[in-house]
This record gives sequence, structure tokens and C-alpha cells, in this order.
Amino acid sequence: MKWTQARRAQKMNPSVIREILKVTEKPGIISFAGGLPSPQTFPVSAFAAACETVLQGDAHAALQYAASEGFATLRELVAAMLPWAVDPAQVLITTGSQQGLDLIAKVLIDEGSRVLVETPTYLGALQAFTPMEPDIVSVASDGDGVDLADLAAKAAGARFFYVLPNFQNPTGRTMTEARRAALSAEAARLGLPLVEDNPYGDLWFDTPPPLPLTARNPEGCIYLGSFSKVLAPGLRLGFMVAPLSIFPKLLQAKQAADLHSPGFNQRLVAEVMKDGFLDRHVPTIRALYKSQRDAMLAAMTREMPEGVEWNTPAGGMFLWARLPEGMNASELLPRAVERNVAFVPGWAFYADQPDARTLRLSFVTSSVAQINTGIAALAAAIRDTNKAASNHENTAHEAAPV
Repeated sequence: MKWTQARRAQKMNPSVIREILKVTEKPGIISFAGGLPSPQTFPVSAFAAACETVLQGDAHAALQYAASEGFATLRELVAAMLPWAVDPAQVLITTGSQQGLDLIAKVLIDEGSRVLVETPTYLGALQAFTPMEPDIVSVASDGDGVDLADLAAKAAGARFFYVLPNFQNPTGRTMTEARRAALSAEAARLGLPLVEDNPYGDLWFDTPPPLPLTARNPEGCIYLGSFSKVLAPGLRLGFMVAPLSIFPKLLQAKQAADLHSPGFNQRLVAEVMKDGFLDRHVPTIRALYKSQRDAMLAAMTREMPEGVEWNTPAGGMFLWARLPEGMNASELLPRAVERNVAFVPGWAFYADQPDARTLRLSFVTSSVAQINTGIAALAAAIRDTNKAASNHENTAHEAAPV
């Protein structure tokens, strides 16, 4: 029997990160590759108590099919926690914020549609958008955020601009207040919708990030959030806040995808959240992640050879690094794995014109001791790779005819 695949299926690609994670299953590997929250942050006892409460008080409803929009109490809690006026009718509970990206792709992208993304951008968004066969265009970005001149030059006809202003995956950068204000004004002037993805915004270390883009122009933005980074990713719960003009179509796409997100899980989260638990719990995550970030920065300063560059993220889970000229992160990776350390080569996060010298390091799932050991091993792998390249260059030079 021959199965004929849809053209869009040919556009689907495996996650580079998921493939690398298979390598990290090797015993003894220190992995800076995955974008996984630390299991130490999972509030197990709070969920154990919430399970008992939900099952004792509302078991039949919790275990039954549920409304596609989401559990009403949870939608109200989401609306109340956001820093602008949100009608709960605008809140759609999704099966992880990744599903939000998939629903947006189905509703807003046609074959050949122009979609704008940052440089670099979240790999999962590229995976969600690509099967719809858009023309994905990278907008130049720097440490402060998007380059507005480049955005204006590329915005004509674009369906939306996908942007992660807070502690971005993969770079860890945060868009400044000045750049946010300018971007919001420029997008409104251009008539360009924004899709704002904010899974990491609560994970700030010293100072909260500036006001979301959506708060500045709610009718021109779709906002995505997640419970994975502040509670637990195994719940597979996220949310979307959308203008009422587009909400019904997103809801229809949700119904076609999975009818509704798990009702039991939604009730658990609502039960946990109802008494201000997140206000007490999230600061403990921030403190842990800040200590791990500081450990990685100190190790990088201590161990890395000359020519390696990296940033200092103000929150989130990732540090972005760049290798010396002439090096390639993909070629470095197997040498690093030989030394029992793994990372994600940065090329995977570019829609086009990837920078082969970049790499993403996650600091949140490793202990300080593992960070110290892993960064030392990575630095040694970089020196080995540089030495091997230099020897090859010298050999080639000596063998060249005079």
C-alpha cells in the first residue's frame, strides 16, 4: 500500500533539539541543550492537595468532556493576572502554548503568506508555521530587540510579526522599553498584527521586564502565555489572549485539533492559583535560576578561550554564545559530546542565513557543580577544535606547491 502524503507533510521536520536530547541520554552527559524547566521547581505538594480537592469536590465534571474555550474559572484567573484589561471571553486555554502557535498558523497563514520573525527566533514557531507553506522572513535584531527600519522594509503584505520580547528563546535577550514603544507604534502605523509569545516573562532576576506589547495595542496583538515554566510542563497547559474579532476562528481551530485541553488539569491549575500561590512560588524559581545563571557566567569568564562571546540574560533560561571566527557550532558538538557535555547549535533558530558560530546554553537543569564541570569541558572542546583546525590549516599550507 502506498500512502500519498500531503504537500504540507513534506515541510514537517524533526526538532533539532529533540534529536540532540537523544544524545544526552548517554550516561554521564551534562546537558545544556534542552529548554526544560528545573524539576526542583515543580510544586508537587500543591498539586497533590489540589488533586484531592478537585476529585472530592468536582470529580464528575473534572473527568468529563469540557468547554473548548477552557475552564471558566481558569480563564478568569488568567485575565486577572495580566497587566492590562482583559475580558475572560478573550482567553483561550491551549494544550501548551505550542498549540497556540499551531492554531495561529492554521487560521492566519495561507500558502505563500509572508510571516515575519526575529533573527534568530524560537525553533518551535518555525516548526508550527512551516507546514502552512508561508514565506518566512527574518527581521534583523540586536541586543535591544527588533530593527525597526528593517521591519518597515519587510512588512508589506505580512500576515503578522512573531516576537518574543522577554528573555527570548534562544538568545535570552529582552526588548527594551524604548524599542517596545517604538515597535508598537510602528506596527500600528503599518497595520501589522503582532503575535507576542511570553513563556518566560515571569522569570526575571532583578527587575520585571517592561509592559507587554499587547498591553499597548490589544486589538493589534495575539498574546501567548504558558504554565509550563511557572508550574509544570507535564500539565500541557498554556493560554492565548486574542481580539474578539479573531477569537471565534481560533476557537474553531482548537475544536478541530483536540476538542479541549485537559479539563482535569485546568481545574488543578485553577485550584493551585486561586489563593495567590504563584506570587509565593515564582520568586523561588527566580532565585534558583539566577544562581544558576551566575554560576554559568562565572564559569564562562573563567574557562572560555579568547574569541568566545556571550551575553548576560536578565531572566529566563538561556545564554547565547558565539564561537571565534572560523568555527562551526555543529562541528563542535560531537567533540563536546565526547567530553560529556551537550548544547544546541544556533543555526536551528534562524529562518534564513543562519550564523553557524552561535550556540544556545540552558543553565536551569544543571547544578552549580555540573555547570562548572560542563563549561570547563565545553571550553576544552573549543580549544581542541581550534587546535585541530589550525593544524589542518598549517598542513595544507605546507603541502601547497611553491
